[in-house]
Amino acid sequence: MLFAGVYVLKPFDGLMSGHENGPAPFHEGPPLGEGPSHDRMRPGLPPPERHKSSLLKFDIVSVFLFIMVVAVTMAIQINKQLYLTQRKAIKAEADKAEAELSFLKAQINPHFLYNTLNNIYTLAVTSNPNTAASIMKLSNMMRYLTDDISTDRVSLKGELDCIADFIGLQELRLGQRNPIVYHIEGQVFNLEIAPLILMTFVENAFKYGVSKQVKSVITIKITIEGKCIHFFSQNRIFSNPSALNRTGIGIDNTRQRLQHLYPGKHELEMNTENELFTVNLKLHV
Repeated sequence: MLFAGVYVLKPFDGLMSGHENGPAPFHEGPPLGEGPSHDRMRPGLPPPERHKSSLLKFDIVSVFLFIMVVAVTMAIQINKQLYLTQRKAIKAEADKAEAELSFLKAQINPHFLYNTLNNIYTLAVTSNPNTAASIMKLSNMMRYLTDDISTDRVSLKGELDCIADFIGLQELRLGQRNPIVYHIEGQVFNLEIAPLILMTFVENAFKYGVSKQVKSVITIKITIEGKCIHFFSQNRIFSNPSALNRTGIGIDNTRQRLQHLYPGKHELEMNTENELFTVNLKLHV
């Protein structure tokens, strides 16, 4: 209907004609009704030929402008709908990741729990003085995994304490066969972080970087500068790297959570060069 109106009314031609012609001149001549050409001399009345040609003329400018306006409007609307669809897809992926986290947060690695309990049992049987400390580390870590991470944010100190307890129990399990380099630099203050963001990479380093036959070093460094956290981990690869996303909390899950919780505020780089799995994460909290 709008197109038909533009086509019939020819608004651009009408506007241009009004500017170009101005007011119609008044021609002096015989009085009205006198002479055969009195109708041609009346002001504002175009000749019959001109009137006929104006009806047949196609106002291409008005039609072009109309099509352009409709096209731009449709493009804006389509772009808006595409943006909303992308946001919904990202939110759906993040919700899926959060659901997986809720299901898996108490299951960092069942084998780790079983092995740790066996090691603590051995310490208890041999009356090792580290038995009580080991039980406390495991208790603190399980409390953190089951209770403290029920919120969207936890204290960075709580996350680092859980990592320290985890590494302490791994040292108990591995002994001198797999040296562990763990270093923290900077002040924690009152910073908060999404739960298990860092813990995921630590757990994966021990899951895939440990061998009973080959001595290997696991390196974990955390540097805190203001509200920026730089996490670095490196370990040998003794398992198929593609398995990293299939078990445990999963790196894929953590990547999705980072994209949802820290959009534009994180940089994550992972590579498997020289048979080493290296993680570099910069996180602005």
